[in-house]
Amino acid sequence: MLDTLTFLLEKLFLLAHIKLSSLLPPLRRESPPAKRPDWDECPAQPAGVTQKFQRGDLLEVPRTLFIHFGIYLGDNRVAHLIPDILPVLTDDSRQIQEMVTNTRLLLGVLSKRASIRVDSVEDFAYGAKILPNNMDRAVHRRPLSGEEVARRAERLVGSVSYSLLWNNCEHFVTYCRYGVAQSLQTEKFCEWLKSLIRDQRNVLLTALLGLLSMGCLGISFSTALLTLLIPFTLWMAS
Repeated sequence: MLDTLTFLLEKLFLLAHIKLSSLLPPLRRESPPAKRPDWDECPAQPAGVTQKFQRGDLLEVPRTLFIHFGIYLGDNRVAHLIPDILPVLTDDSRQIQEMVTNTRLLLGVLSKRASIRVDSVEDFAYGAKILPNNMDRAVHRRPLSGEEVARRAERLVGSVSYSLLWNNCEHFVTYCRYGVAQSLQTEKFCEWLKSLIRDQRNVLLTALLGLLSMGCLGISFSTALLTLLIPFTLWMAS
């Protein structure tokens, strides 16, 4: 049951067509968390400018659905974790090292396979601006030395398992730079999900949707079970 719920959460995470941070309601906390700086507040480097990056720097670039992360190794090289199905299908290193296509990436997400690979700064950024060490302001841990960060990243290069929620590119870079794997994007998503579950209005909403599905699809064991089980689960968890 837990594996099924995790699978459904990952697919929900994947299919969100806007950044998750825009979906999040304000959360009440005793003390406000450290503010993650906006892109406009931090100096970003063009993808082609590498001389300002130091070995062990944590680089991040914006993507359509999320932020992608990598570790700068020096000599215009970046180690990063990316979903990829190809290492499962072939051992040909030349094919694997080619640019990961959207098809390879999507199949990697669905099959839960990825690779930690080394690409040029330009291929890693894919035309986007790069923000170095921005996460240092949000993570309450002292970064390791640049050499140690880079060595950790180099030791992990190769095929790995993948999870959108529990083992993504952000987990990789935070382990390398701070010694503990975590994902701020995942944590925000889980906070939003908890607030959604705690809102008791969703119990009534899911019950109404269940009744509508029974009206449209007819009464059967499956529709009746979902109509009762989902609202009951939300009620007990709220």
